This record gives sequence, structure tokens and C-alpha cells, in this order.
Amino acid sequence: MSDRTEILRRFLEDVWNQGEEAAVDRYLASAYKIEHDPHDPWHGKTLTRDEFKQRLRAARAPFPDQRFTVVHSAAEADRVAAAWAWSATHKGDAPGLPATGRAVTMTGITFYFFDSDDRLTGHWQAVDRLGVMMQLRA
Repeated sequence: MSDRTEILRRFLEDVWNQGEEAAVDRYLASAYKIEHDPHDPWHGKTLTRDEFKQRLRAARAPFPDQRFTVVHSAAEADRVAAAWAWSATHKGDAPGLPATGRAVTMTGITFYFFDSDDRLTGHWQAVDRLGVMMQLRA
């Protein structure tokens, strides 16, 4: 087994920070389950890699300069827990919310799950989306 904490850090950098759709194929298993992610349109769904890429595009469109930074992490068996900080600028329209140009921040914690080939199979997440909405509407 490789260092899953490092795999996760590279996944966050390549996929979420850089928006590299091709990297999804390197890091994800064929099915990715979003077990818990309230107020995320994909909450409770199992996605193919192509569906995950659609999710990536939709999430990055309003925040193309977004940046995840892992603050703390811990690995155990088939999972890595990561407490993270996120920052972005609201440069694109989101449903019901035109671009504001405001800088926003958020924190959260995510448990990422891996298969025996060190590919991501899903996550369980708690984030402060309400705080982002408050920043955007301030």
C-alpha cells in the first residue's frame, strides 16, 4: 500500500485546485460514492468518473481559482481523514447567485475512502457552506 495521505494531497492539488479532468481517471475507482455531503447536489449518489468530471466542472465554474489546503490529516486502513481550508474568488455565476467578485473562505473535514489499488471510492464530508453563502451575500 502506498502513502494514501500523499495520494489524497496530490488528488486535491491536481483535480480540485488545478481542475485537471484527466487526473480524475488516475485517482478515482470506476465508482465514487458521496456518502454524506449535505446540500451538495450529488449527496448520496454514486458517480462514474465521467459524472465526477461533470461535478468538478460545475463546482469549479463559479470559483475557478479555488484552493484546498490540507490542515490536518490522519490515515487508517482504507481511509484518510483530512481537515482542510478552502479559498476562492466568486468569478462565475452559480444557480441563483450572479458572480460577485468576492473572495470567500471555508473549512471542512472529509473522510476519503480507498480501494486496494489506492484509488478513491468515495467520501463522507462536513463543510460550512452556509458560511460561504453569508460571505457572498454580505
